[in-house]
Amino acid sequence: MRKTTCLLAAGLLMTTAIAASSETVRWARAGDSLTLDPHAQNEGPTHTLAHQIYEPLLIRDVTGAFEAALATDWAPSPDDPNVWIFNLREGVTYHDGAEFDSEDVVFSFNRAKSDNSNMKELINSIVEVRAPSKYVIEMVTDGPNPILPSNLTNLFIMDKDWTEANNVVEVQNVEGGETTFAATNANGTGPFVLTSREPDVRTVLSQNENYWGMDQFPMDVTEIIYTPIQNPATRVAALLSGEVDFIQDVPVQDLSRVSQADGLDVRTAPQNRVIFFGMNMGAEDLENDNVDGANPFADVRVRQAMNMAINRDAIQQVIMRGQSQPAGVIMPPFVNGWTQELDSATSTDIEGAKALLAEAGYGDGFSIQLDCPNDRYVNDEAICQAIVGMIGQIGITVNLDAKPKAQHFPLITNGETDFYMLGWGVPTYDSEYIFNFLVHTRGSDLGSWNGTGYSNPELDEMIVSLASNTDLDARNATIADIWATVQDETLYLPVHHQVINWGIKSDLGIDVDPEDQPKFKYFTAN
Repeated sequence: MRKTTCLLAAGLLMTTAIAASSETVRWARAGDSLTLDPHAQNEGPTHTLAHQIYEPLLIRDVTGAFEAALATDWAPSPDDPNVWIFNLREGVTYHDGAEFDSEDVVFSFNRAKSDNSNMKELINSIVEVRAPSKYVIEMVTDGPNPILPSNLTNLFIMDKDWTEANNVVEVQNVEGGETTFAATNANGTGPFVLTSREPDVRTVLSQNENYWGMDQFPMDVTEIIYTPIQNPATRVAALLSGEVDFIQDVPVQDLSRVSQADGLDVRTAPQNRVIFFGMNMGAEDLENDNVDGANPFADVRVRQAMNMAINRDAIQQVIMRGQSQPAGVIMPPFVNGWTQELDSATSTDIEGAKALLAEAGYGDGFSIQLDCPNDRYVNDEAICQAIVGMIGQIGITVNLDAKPKAQHFPLITNGETDFYMLGWGVPTYDSEYIFNFLVHTRGSDLGSWNGTGYSNPELDEMIVSLASNTDLDARNATIADIWATVQDETLYLPVHHQVINWGIKSDLGIDVDPEDQPKFKYFTAN
C-alpha cells in the first residue's frame, strides 16, 4: 500500500482545519498506536486503531456481549470437547481485493502464537488450528476450554498472501526496536482502509466501500483523521475550537468546560481497567536503588509498607476530581473473580508503614527510580508525582522518570525497570487473562507483562489449569485461591479503577465502550 507523506510537523495540530462534513470525524487522543502490526503489541490504543482496519473472528458490543465478525457462529464440537468449531463469513474481501478464507485464519493464529507476538498468552491453550474446509475452522485446545471465544476479540486476521509477499510473516519485534512493512502498512477486512500513516503525527483512514457490513452498520463515517495530541490543554483546545470532533481522554479538570460548550458532550462510563504499580521483587539486587547487594522489594513487608503509604482517596479527590474508584485489587469489577472484599482498598497508615519498613531492616529508608508513562492513562504523570510524595512520607526517596508509552512499555516487557506504573484492561472479562500476563512466571508463552520477577510454580500450575477446567464452580474456586495468594504477597500496588470520559460533538451518535475502544462503523452522524 502506498504511503502518503504527511505535511504536518510532529506534535502540532493542523493550522488550517480540514473542512469537516458529517462524514469526516477528526479524532484525537493522548497517544498513538504503537504499531500497525496487529500481533505485535497487546495495548489498548494499538488495538483501537487496528479495529478500524482489521477484524477478529468475534468482538464484544458495548454491553460485553459477543457479536459476530469474521466468524458467523461458533461452538464446541459435539464429538470432541477439546475442539471449537467456527463457521466463517463468506464473501469477505481484503482491502486489496483478495478473498478471505480459512487459510488466512490458520496463518494468523500461528503467527500470533510466535515468539515475538504479544498476543500468544491469549491463545496458549490452542495446540492446533486446522481448516477442514474453505469456511470452517477447528481450534484444538489442550483440554476443554470453555472460555476460548473470550480470548479472541482482539486477535486480528491478516491476509496470508499479502503478509508473505511483503516479507512480514515474522511478527515485528517492537521491544527490539524493529520496524517492518506491517508496522506502517495494513491490509485488513475492516470498515476502513489506511490512506496515510505518520506515526505520532497523523493517520488517515477512508471508508472501505466493499466492506461486508455496509448494510449491517450505520457506516456514516467516510473518513477518519486521527491525531495524537499528548498535551491535555492542547487536546481540549482542539476540541473546543472545532479542530477535532472527538477526544477519548478529556482531562478531569476540563470536564465542565467541555460539557458546557455548545455543540459538545461529555459521555462517561466505568472503564474495564485498573491502574497500579509493579515492583521488581525477583532480582537479587536492583539497578535503580541505593541499596548494595540486596533487593528491598524482595521483602513482602516493604511491599506492604508501600501499599499502606498510598492515599487512594486523595488521588481520587485531588488528582482525578472524583473520576476514579479506589482499588484494592488489580481486577476491574467487570471481571469474573472480582469481589467487594478483594477490592476494598488498604487504609493509609503512615506510622504502620514506617514500622514495617523498620522491621524489614529499612528504617532509614532507601531510594528507588519510578518509571511512569506520560501519555497513556488519565493524569498518569500526576499520579506518579503524587506517589513520589506519599511513599516519601515513609522514608523511601522516589526519583520519577516519566516518558512516552512507546519508551515506557518496553522497560516492563524487557525486564528493565524496578518500579513502574501500568494499567490493565481485561477484554476477556475473566481473571485468567490477568494471571496469564501479570502473575505467571515470565516465559516463552506466559507472563510477558510480569515485570515483578515473581515466580511461583504451584501458582503457575493453577493458572494453567484454568484454561481446561470445565467445572465452573471448581474453576472459580481456583481463581479465588490464586487471588488470595496475589493479595497476600502484595504482588502489585493497586491505585484505582478508571472512568472513561469522551468529549464529542453532540451530533455524533455513539455509546461509550467500557474497553475504551470506539468502533467508527457504529458512529451515526446527525
